[in-house]
Amino acid sequence: MENIYGFNHYSFFTDMSELASKHNSFDLSLGLPDFDIDQRLKYYLKESADLSHHQYEPLAGSPLLIESIINYNVKRKNPIHLTKDEITIVPCATFALHTSLKSILNQGDEVIIIQPSYYTYGPSVVLNGGIPVYYNLDKDFNINWAELQQCISEKTKAIIVNSPQNPTGKIWSQNDWNKLYDLIKHQEIYLISEEIYDTYCYDDKEHYSSFIHPELKNKTFCIFSFGKMFHTTGWKVSYLLTPNQLTSRFRCHQQYISYSANAPAQYAIAKFLEVFDPSENKMVIQRKRDLFNELIKNTPLEVEHQSEGSVFQIVNFRNISTTMTDVEFSKWLTIEKKVACLPLSAFYNSKQNSDYIRFSFVKNDDVIIQAMEHLRKNL
Repeated sequence: MENIYGFNHYSFFTDMSELASKHNSFDLSLGLPDFDIDQRLKYYLKESADLSHHQYEPLAGSPLLIESIINYNVKRKNPIHLTKDEITIVPCATFALHTSLKSILNQGDEVIIIQPSYYTYGPSVVLNGGIPVYYNLDKDFNINWAELQQCISEKTKAIIVNSPQNPTGKIWSQNDWNKLYDLIKHQEIYLISEEIYDTYCYDDKEHYSSFIHPELKNKTFCIFSFGKMFHTTGWKVSYLLTPNQLTSRFRCHQQYISYSANAPAQYAIAKFLEVFDPSENKMVIQRKRDLFNELIKNTPLEVEHQSEGSVFQIVNFRNISTTMTDVEFSKWLTIEKKVACLPLSAFYNSKQNSDYIRFSFVKNDDVIIQAMEHLRKNL
């Protein structure tokens, strides 16, 4: 396995999915839906092709899509009021994160990463000349604000937050954003807020964007994903919210890397966003979460905290094994018990073991039912 800039070039995210395919296992390892997209999206994509949306859109993105984003966000339960100069259409969330870091980092600047976290964060910091500083959530996956404060130094340039969070399913509240602002308000520290699962907040939880916070907004790169919203990850269209002064800085770098995102898909998404009902989307995926969590009760695996948001559920496996590492257990479950998952340690920079594995429930109901029934009979 090649090691680049201190990071492994090959991750468990690919490894476990390949194992699932090789051993004909139920694949609950990745957050990739196995069900069809909304038929209206297909219709609008065909319409886009007929209308010849085949050339570059402007650097900022399709004007039609930008207008749809403005109208969509003002209708949220916690409205985000936007101007067109605060919106940039990008190919994907990873591109937005990487280019946001490129827009603000100088050599040797520190970036705080809250763990567990998605595996691209650390490499993106390093590739942009920064130094990752890792803060681990406590045993209940909550933030100890005093400990987080200890991670801040004179070299801190940014902090990366993900809400709803992958993999824990935790959601940041308005109070959490207030506490974060109190920590960084005396220093020039930027916020990169990845909010790509914003439409998946369950029960009485509501998404509260960092971009609503009046002071944080001025120093925030806020990332959203149509791929996650509409189950169209292959279309490669996301969007970034930034205040005007950061928009120009971001686009300056963007023009030399990707310039624009998928043009035909931008039109289709713009049209679909006009009729999209996020509450329906939420109910569909929440039912899948509830189905998964109800059925897993029939196994020795234990859900300690039901996911508040995202499409993932963290599960404790220590009722089955006290000796295997989470990596060993994940491979054993995938190969021997035919249900694929991810070890939680894959979401840490240096943690070699944990008591937890992560499942994705954004799957067809019959796949969830068959996988859980298989575990009930075989664990």
